[in-house]
Amino acid sequence: MAFRVMLRMEIEPGKEGDFEQAWLAGTEAVTGHPANLGQSLSRESGADNTYVIVSDWVDEPQFRAFEDSPAHLEHRATLHPFRKGGSFHVMEVLHGIEGRAAGRAR
Repeated sequence: MAFRVMLRMEIEPGKEGDFEQAWLAGTEAVTGHPANLGQSLSRESGADNTYVIVSDWVDEPQFRAFEDSPAHLEHRATLHPFRKGGSFHVMEVLHGIEGRAAGRAR
């Protein structure tokens, strides 16, 4: 179906707004890649400085090629100064079922 990447980032307190702006400014580095299916930025409930970035890819080999690309390395470097900690997870999407409200929620 797809290859999913989830990055949980703990941001230095007080830098959340700057981090969000830097992420938004660099989205083309990810979504502009021909193998990217989309991405999102979320903030954990009750944790103002913890964000989750989820991106979906056509497959793992194309994501891995993107990881080493100059566009990705530059984008990652712009986000690094805001990062205090976090974790990185990769997974294969096996099934996707849209809920009734999927067309209305966007």
